[in-house]
Amino acid sequence: MGIDAARPMGEASKSRLADMFLALGFLCLLCANGVSAQTPIFACDVASNSSLGSFGFCNTSLSTEKRVEDLVKRLTLQEKVGSMVNKATAVPRLGIPSYEWWSEALHGVSYVGPGTHFSTLVPGATSFPMVILTAASFNTSLFEAIGKVVSTEARAMHNVGLAGLTFWSPNINIFRDPRWGRGQETPGEDPLLASKYATGYVKGLQEADDPDKLKVAACCKHYTAYDLDNWKGIQRYTFNAKVSKQDLDDTFQPPFKSCVIDGNVASVMCSYNQVNGVPTCADPDLLKGTIRGKWKLNGYIVSDCDSVNEIYNSQHYTKTPEEAAAITILAGLDLNCGTFLSAHTMAAIQSGKLTEKDVDNAITNNFATLMRLGFFDGDPRKLPYGDLGPKDVCTEANQELAREAARQGIVLLKNDNGHLPLNAKSIKSLAVIGPNANVTHTMIGNYEGTPCKYTTPLQGLAANTKTIYAPGCADVGCSSNSLQLDAAKAAASSADATILVVGADQTIERESFDRVSLLLPGQQTTLITEVAKVAKGPLILVIMSGGPFDISFAKTNDNIPSILWVGYPGEAGGDAIADIIFGYYNPSGRLPVTWYPESFADSVDMTDMRMRPDKSTGYPGRTYRFYTGDTVYKFGDGLSYTDYAHHLVKAPKLVSIPLEEGHSCYSQHCKSVALAGDGCNNLAFDVHLRVHNTGDMAGSHTVFLFSTPPAVHNAPQKHLLGFEKVWLEPRGANKVVFKVDVCKDLSVVDELGNRKVALGSHVLHVGNLKHSLSLRI
Repeated sequence: MGIDAARPMGEASKSRLADMFLALGFLCLLCANGVSAQTPIFACDVASNSSLGSFGFCNTSLSTEKRVEDLVKRLTLQEKVGSMVNKATAVPRLGIPSYEWWSEALHGVSYVGPGTHFSTLVPGATSFPMVILTAASFNTSLFEAIGKVVSTEARAMHNVGLAGLTFWSPNINIFRDPRWGRGQETPGEDPLLASKYATGYVKGLQEADDPDKLKVAACCKHYTAYDLDNWKGIQRYTFNAKVSKQDLDDTFQPPFKSCVIDGNVASVMCSYNQVNGVPTCADPDLLKGTIRGKWKLNGYIVSDCDSVNEIYNSQHYTKTPEEAAAITILAGLDLNCGTFLSAHTMAAIQSGKLTEKDVDNAITNNFATLMRLGFFDGDPRKLPYGDLGPKDVCTEANQELAREAARQGIVLLKNDNGHLPLNAKSIKSLAVIGPNANVTHTMIGNYEGTPCKYTTPLQGLAANTKTIYAPGCADVGCSSNSLQLDAAKAAASSADATILVVGADQTIERESFDRVSLLLPGQQTTLITEVAKVAKGPLILVIMSGGPFDISFAKTNDNIPSILWVGYPGEAGGDAIADIIFGYYNPSGRLPVTWYPESFADSVDMTDMRMRPDKSTGYPGRTYRFYTGDTVYKFGDGLSYTDYAHHLVKAPKLVSIPLEEGHSCYSQHCKSVALAGDGCNNLAFDVHLRVHNTGDMAGSHTVFLFSTPPAVHNAPQKHLLGFEKVWLEPRGANKVVFKVDVCKDLSVVDELGNRKVALGSHVLHVGNLKHSLSLRI
């Protein structure tokens, strides 16, 4: 279906190909070994083969359901089985090419996964900050805006044969443990934030105003209770996450539920691990019962790559490979990333463990998704989004959004005596020190693509003033042998100010690699402390990382007046860091995770999935909602160059819960009551707030509405009900209104996993403001 870019070609062939692409309106850049792009992959090319027009599945006037039904009945059993793996088999007799389902778009179009490639025609795509930093913006409109840019660039690449249409992103797992190597990929530890991120990013990617159409197909992963990769030899492939029903429904499931119900995502990926002894990809309650049954997924369920193979070969959950194939398909799995189902499904059918109808059900979901994407509608260049091409990738506006996303996410953790922002005009020399001070690839994290360009921290800072650069360490590992302390101290002692950029990279935290310690790697602490002692001017410590660190030593060190956390800030990270440091942008990011002390890592097993504390054993619990121990920084922490004040304008003090006549709670004391459906109608109220910028610098401010529920059912000590990001001019004010749904927002999950409205006193928090609200029957 395409032109092989690696095949040597004669000059006449090159010329004809160039003419062909120009006639189609696309610029074909030729390279020494051939052309740099292919024609897009699609089915039902009626223009080239009119006989295909007789097939019902190529008839765009029919419903998706009818088209899929027509296609499935035309396939042989072997062809059907070939449609259950990521590298789907071609069916030439029906004009259907092979399709590669596996592409990634975690924070930009990625080269991870075989479905997407870069070439001289599209050499890179906009690389946004890693998700953990974007989440720190607490800006739902930003989440969606990034998704729209990513899908536009993906479609543009698809139209020149460089990308598929199905992207296995976002990762919306809860960042439960600070040591998790993949926490950088997630929106953080809070279920509401993760839910809002999932919904916003998926809507941006899919842009599906018509539920029967998709721009690209997103995928929420990894379902569920997946947040351990490789910790002290314990592997994700065989880990059994022992999770209470309460924690599952209260913490781990909400982002996936929102992704499916509110985001209408086209796919969910089941994870490697087991949950309470059952592999997630083989659990009919989790897949068929919950995702497709309760939540009504309109799309397909895919396995994490080779996870079906792991069920048999690593977990030894089944005695035979065909049994593993059968139980996953019967549980509700539609697509296998890997080759296991193509190798063993036929044997499962022949042995009576599976029927052809079961396979039909699975591939129906797969083909319906491709139908919604227009894959069976003919040449995508003649369809909606067909005008997109290389000119729409790495545009100036897209790259500016990457810079804006980083600016909005960067968190100011410490700023004693207002040392930040620096004045670029008064700073004559700036020492820029640290192993992450001049990095490129580190800034874009993992599941990355080739970025449009890089601006390193050093480059961003140097654009504003004269700099003196000293790496301090050869790399973030910062071993004793690589510590270059003398040069770093000399630079700091002679400069008007010092920027010290340290932290982590993918050698410290990544997929398949969890941390053991929360301390900065190697000799970084020594580097920071020694440089701080001799710095002539103010020292600004910049932490570049996905996960949190115990930087208590820096927090309490008077020689370190300012600290910034910049995540992995994407391709424009250096510009964004400079924008914050020199005051061109007022920081507004807030931490999406708790920063724990090293004692947490010393005393708490990463394998302990319990969210709630246990006083009898001293177990402290996890995340700001339940954790009872000391913190370095709290969820939601973040400073600004100005101050904000909150004023409560209007909120009820009493909400009455109507129950049907004769309800048992009228005659006995109830701590909570189960409500659903009609019982929740009209059970909502508004909280009206006025927010003032009391300083002299304009800025964005995130308003958090938290609630402390009554102490019933081991409820969270505090949980987030809503957040809103507002822009305020100097001395300006704005109104913020939160709509509180009683059944959704003021309910808790009981010990059996049932959601109930907690009766009694709820305390609403906004900043230092508190308001008591009583729920009564």
